[in-house]
Formats: sequence, structure tokens, C-alpha cells
Amino acid sequence: MARASLQVASELAGERLDRVLATVPEIGSRALAARMLAEGEVLLDGREARKSERLRGGETIEYELPPEQVPLAREERPLEFVYEDEHLLVLDKPAGISVHPGAGRSSGTLANALVAYGARGGEAPERPGIVHRLDRDTSGLMVVARSEEAFLGLRRMVRRHEIEREYLALVRGRPRSRAGTIEAPIGRDRRRPTKRSLETDSPHAAVTHFELRELLDRHALLGVRLETGRTHQIRVHLAAINLPVSGDRAYGVAHDLGLERQFLHACRLAFRHPITEAEIDLSSPLPADLERALARARVGER
Repeated sequence: MARASLQVASELAGERLDRVLATVPEIGSRALAARMLAEGEVLLDGREARKSERLRGGETIEYELPPEQVPLAREERPLEFVYEDEHLLVLDKPAGISVHPGAGRSSGTLANALVAYGARGGEAPERPGIVHRLDRDTSGLMVVARSEEAFLGLRRMVRRHEIEREYLALVRGRPRSRAGTIEAPIGRDRRRPTKRSLETDSPHAAVTHFELRELLDRHALLGVRLETGRTHQIRVHLAAINLPVSGDRAYGVAHDLGLERQFLHACRLAFRHPITEAEIDLSSPLPADLERALARARVGER
């Protein structure tokens, strides 16, 4: 997606930001404008903007132009599914693939491949069936809808925190307790707009729970459970309590233990099926690259 900006005309003083954004031809709807604002893709005078914000006139609005609103190109790519039925899919996402188009990327994403497996649902053609995301270099379990009904049910569960999402994270350092909760709002960093931080002018509530799984010489293996799902939440929260994630180039310890990506794996996903109401509880083992890094940490290597 391309970056664009506009200057707010004086006659727009008092108007809501989302309504003004919806008049931009490339955006064209209140629904898309609201989604862009909710996902932090809009800056107002350099800070993350809020949906209902009233304009004064003279401000600068910066935003990511959405990809062309047409169905995604279908791309054949083998994916590993741990559960599937006519309503939904649960896949074991590999590291190194973006979930959906963005930042200039319109192909080669997980969403492109999911088209071939019948992913459907939602108002965004570039994100068919996608109700939650994993970072490009995070591996593990994701649920994707195959129908509008399933999409709406899953999205409702995400908003109500009814989908259990557990991760394994290897961190550098020793936690002060065997379990804990990090409750600290996250938003776009004041000085580095591509990153998330606790130092922000646009805080969003964020809660992360963790427990110690294994204490090593220089590292600790943590089980992490998300209560909210902010961008980069686990990595930012753990760094904030001096437990940076191994291999994390943005917030943690780059190339730690020979890692080429962050040691973060979505190992468990549990929820009630949105259509059949059956209880679904799925798990995923650590990928080979993370197993190798954990083995190095166990023998005390840097």
C-alpha cells in the first residue's frame, strides 16, 4: 500500500475524521475508513488518530492507501491445516509469510493462498475470512472463516475474548515470578511510527498473561496467553519487563541463538465452533528452527 496525505480544509472544522476519510475517492466508504482507523493506519499531525475525532481545520492526515478493492488473485501454495470443515479452517502458519496485503505487497501472502481453499467472509476483499493475524515472522495456529456466517461468529468471539490463543516465547533474561500479567496500553510509538510502544499518544488497552515453562541459564521459555490482540503485543509487553524475545529484530535480541526470526509460536487455539458449537482445542509443536534454538539455549549458548 502507498502512503498518502491530505491537508484538512478550514471549512471541514468540526467534522468527524472518519466521515472526512470516507470522502477520499480511494477509500470511498465509512466502513473502510473506520477499519483503517481501528488498525492504526491513519495519523493526524503525526500521531495515531481516533475514529470519532473532530477536526479543527489545517491538520495533516496521513494514511495508507488500501489495496485495490477487488478479489485477491488466487495463488497455489501448499498450506498445513490441522482442522477443516465447510465453515472454517485452522492452519499452522509458517514463519516468513505475511497474512494479507499491505505496505506495497499485493501478492505472495497467506490471504492469496487461502483463496484457493475457500476462505470467505468480511468486507475487505484483500482479507477473506481473516479474523485475527500473526506477525510475518511468527508461526503457528490461525483460524479462518469459509463463510460469512462463520466469519461474523468468529469476529464476535474475538471481540469478546472468547478465543483462547496461547504462544510459546523464548526470552533473554530471568522472570521475577513464575507467572504474571502485563496490563499496559500499547499504541504507535511517538518517535518511530512503524513500531508499537508503551510510549504513545494513542494508547489501546492491552493485557498479556505469562507463565514460566522452563528456566534456563540465560533464557526462559514462557507460555503466553493473549487477552487482547494488539499489533506486536507480546513482543512489546515482554520487552517492557526486560524479557526481550530471542531473535526479535525490532524489540528483542536480534540473531540470538542463531535465530533469523523471533522465537514466538502460536502453539494452542481453543474456541467453540461458531456454527456447530462443538468445542475445538488444537495445538502445534515448535517448528524445527525454534527447536534448534531452544536446544542451544539449554546448553547455555549465546
